Amino acid sequence: MLVATLGDALLDVIVRLDEPLAVGADAGAVTKTGAGGQAANVAAWAVALGARGRCIAKRGDDPGGRLVAAELESRGVELVGPAEGRNGVVVSLVGQDGERTMASDRGVAPELGPADLDPAWLACDCLHIAGYSLLAAPIDAAAFRAAELARLNGAKVSVDLSAWTRIREYGPERFRRQVELLEPDVIFANEAEWEIVGAAYGLAPTAVVKRGSRGVLVLGQKRLELPALSGDVVDATGAGDALAAGFLVGGAQLALEAAARCVARLGALP
Repeated sequence: MLVATLGDALLDVIVRLDEPLAVGADAGAVTKTGAGGQAANVAAWAVALGARGRCIAKRGDDPGGRLVAAELESRGVELVGPAEGRNGVVVSLVGQDGERTMASDRGVAPELGPADLDPAWLACDCLHIAGYSLLAAPIDAAAFRAAELARLNGAKVSVDLSAWTRIREYGPERFRRQVELLEPDVIFANEAEWEIVGAAYGLAPTAVVKRGSRGVLVLGQKRLELPALSGDVVDATGAGDALAAGFLVGGAQLALEAAARCVARLGALP
């Protein structure tokens, strides 16, 4: 099985705080840097779960971009797309409870255009599109073209709604229309994203609502509620991406297992 993803391949800077931040003072922390971004994360987790992974993204040709490319390639991810300009960086601040707050700089990622796509990249079994890709141009046009090419190869298309704050800024109704035009087979969303678009059920044959410590709700031909697996939560960064990869590769149970693996360690990658 080949899972292709389209979106961001960013440099992740994970900062797990040992104590609360204090203005004008230092706080102890453990840090980690490496590849990240929703498209990169899903592709890497797909590989870790036994599939092939291909990430389609525009990345920088700077040191950050080269670090991201080298790490993804070392993990067996096929990274394709133009490399020029400044790579994006995401800083994830992780509290002692494992919950994270992210500050995102997408760099050149939103500049991926339809003309940058090689149709051969979309010869896949599934194309997973990061919702961020529907929020900016020209990458939104690239996402629609990629979906068209993937379907010509018989692939299914999935989309993760991504961040409710960005959807609110973009306009919930406008964003919902983008998703409707994309016509995905599977939608992934956390509860806040689900609510802000007016409940995404009906936008796709299958919807997977990520509910954190309460597990997942899968809506389709049947309604399925599964609890999260027990275990320590070190860092929630990337847990939703691991869950999406697991669902695409092997279904709901593998999704929960991948999410549990992800939160048990620092960083978004397997």
